[in-house]
Amino acid sequence: MQFLRLPLFFCLFITITLSAQTKQITLEEIWDGTFRTEGMDALHSMKNGQQYSVLNFDRNTRSTTIDIYDYKTLKKTKTIVSSSDIKELNYFTDYTFSQDESKVILATNEESIYRRSTLGNYFVYNTTDKSITLISENKIQEPMFSPDGTKVAYGFENNLYIKDLITGDTTQITFDGEKNKIINGITDWVYEEEFAFVRAFEWNAASNKIAFIRFDETDVPEFSMDVYGTSLYQTQQVFKYPKAGEKNAIVSLHVYNVITNTTTEVELGSHLDYIPRIKWTNDADILSAQILNRHQNNLDLVFYNAKTKKVKVALKEIDKAYIDITDNLTFLKDNSFIWTSEKDGYNHIYHYSKEGELINQITKGDWEVTNYYGYDEKANRIFYQSVENGSINRDVYSIKLNGRDKTRLTKSEGTNGASFSADFSYFINTFSSATTPPEYTLNSAASGKLIKSIKDNDVLSKNLSDYKTSKKEFSTIHVNGNNLNMWMIKPADFDASKQYPLLMYQYSGPGSQQVANRWNSSNDYWYQHLAQQGYIVACVDGRGTGFKGAKFKKVTQNQLGKYEVEDQIQAAKQLGALPYIDANRIGIWGWSYGGFMSSNALFKGNDVFKMAIAVAPVSSWRFYDSIYTERYMTTPQENASGYDDNSPINHVHKLKGDYLLIHGSADDNVHLQNTMRLVEALIQADKQFDWGVYPDDNHGIYGGNTRLHLYKKMTNFINAKLGDEREKAKESEAKKVEIKG
Repeated sequence: MQFLRLPLFFCLFITITLSAQTKQITLEEIWDGTFRTEGMDALHSMKNGQQYSVLNFDRNTRSTTIDIYDYKTLKKTKTIVSSSDIKELNYFTDYTFSQDESKVILATNEESIYRRSTLGNYFVYNTTDKSITLISENKIQEPMFSPDGTKVAYGFENNLYIKDLITGDTTQITFDGEKNKIINGITDWVYEEEFAFVRAFEWNAASNKIAFIRFDETDVPEFSMDVYGTSLYQTQQVFKYPKAGEKNAIVSLHVYNVITNTTTEVELGSHLDYIPRIKWTNDADILSAQILNRHQNNLDLVFYNAKTKKVKVALKEIDKAYIDITDNLTFLKDNSFIWTSEKDGYNHIYHYSKEGELINQITKGDWEVTNYYGYDEKANRIFYQSVENGSINRDVYSIKLNGRDKTRLTKSEGTNGASFSADFSYFINTFSSATTPPEYTLNSAASGKLIKSIKDNDVLSKNLSDYKTSKKEFSTIHVNGNNLNMWMIKPADFDASKQYPLLMYQYSGPGSQQVANRWNSSNDYWYQHLAQQGYIVACVDGRGTGFKGAKFKKVTQNQLGKYEVEDQIQAAKQLGALPYIDANRIGIWGWSYGGFMSSNALFKGNDVFKMAIAVAPVSSWRFYDSIYTERYMTTPQENASGYDDNSPINHVHKLKGDYLLIHGSADDNVHLQNTMRLVEALIQADKQFDWGVYPDDNHGIYGGNTRLHLYKKMTNFINAKLGDEREKAKESEAKKVEIKG
């Protein structure tokens, strides 16, 4: 046979090209920003509808700017403010315009309190005369312009204040605020976490009244966490945390009159347990409030007339399970309103009169509305996002207020999200899929037609082409009578004649979704890293997850962890039956609710799963907060068996496989108590396991080298228990036995 001799430079070119296409994704790269995507930070549509603003950071000058761009040309037209021009602050991290956009609040020195809450120093910058005003010498919370732009209300040390921007005077409007007792206008821990808001006060349209929620958490039990830090003695963080079945804060609704300097309590009735939302209507005297019972299955939308002091129930929703709270309530000019509800079995948009009478159901079908963007009065059209094109996808649509003439505005299959101009003439579409990193385009709101590309991540795509990666394959798997969404990642050099270990990932919490056609998260790169090492990784969204209708989502009511675990175990059995998966090497992992699930799956499915990793898991719902837990379980006093039958802590005696348990010691959300109690149960059951506690880390377990350390630990555990290391160890053990024999 004759060999073809190639020139040396050509051989070198081929070698370099081939090696470039087979680079391995390292754990260090996943966490050092190598695969970070470019985005648009703090996008705000200007009121003229023709321009938008973005927060930009200049790495060379270390300054931040608010820059204005033209929708039509996408060119920067001007800089509203630059931190380099303001001696009072070196940088700012966020901004909020006044209604007329003549002033802007700039945030700096922000520090996190809990998941959503922050303290910071805030300045008001006047775009007309370029003056800068410090709102308060103290670090404050949630500053908010009055609609006329003359005042700013804010929270400080559990009380509310108003800064008059004309006179410079500050007025304190509540006086009974006290740490761990009374909070005015700022939510308590459990509202922030579970109802997803922090600012519990609102200005009316006339800028002469402020409505606010008052929290009396005096009788709420306290939880404390040791914070070890670097000092000789640890400190303690003590805060009010209502666990399931325990006392909640007593909430009340109040209206402060700026003119008369008086406060009135709104009489909402005796069935009140929660006030998850307040919002003024376009009528400056009519305040809306959403009132919820403790079981969260009875919701009243009430209107309070500040003139007559009368309260009227405008709309009532009742559900056998629970009612989700959203921010979709929108008042039109005539004070009729838009509302979303699952009352027909799927989440859809409804139009009600200002009296609360149903005018019509705007969207209909066996699919879910996933976001409501707004109403264009001029075109008489509603804009929204839905999963009509498949539950793993998202598209943007418009529809007339009467429910006719529906138009799909986005064309690419994947996850589309929109940010509309103030006059609804344009929208910036954010699109990504499992194969396309985020790209931002300008589109016509009338037709959806692409006008221009704004930003893409082509550089990342090009860089990724050098790496050996695998396709994320989407499919469904028929489990326990249901078609469940699934994705799977196989090794790039997959050989169907071989057998591979399987690692399953899931979260499984009510209404959640992990199987979605969107771009990679950091975990996806980790799964690619594992696939490079010869693992198949799969994820199945079982019963209880979202976007497939209320019945599918709410089947887990009163027994969290039953059907979800059954689905993961059965899915693992069916996947293990595939010829290319080694049924003796199946593992599962999850974080938070997913850690609760992976623990249960290993204990209850001990004949299927050989390994599990649980990060920050709930070990018993008795330890978790009232609002989340009781929404799905009612109280432990009412549903003891529902709490105990599916708690991992009660199934530790079934452990056969390998188990890694991880928690942060300063987790204010899922307390370390969960892991400590689970550890003690495992010890008393004489079960061996591995575990680790990350000092002073919260529920996210991150910061510095922490996240890299955590994923190295998990990767090493997987390799030792599922990978080739395990097989080599087994072979070595078998040889020893053979030699002995």
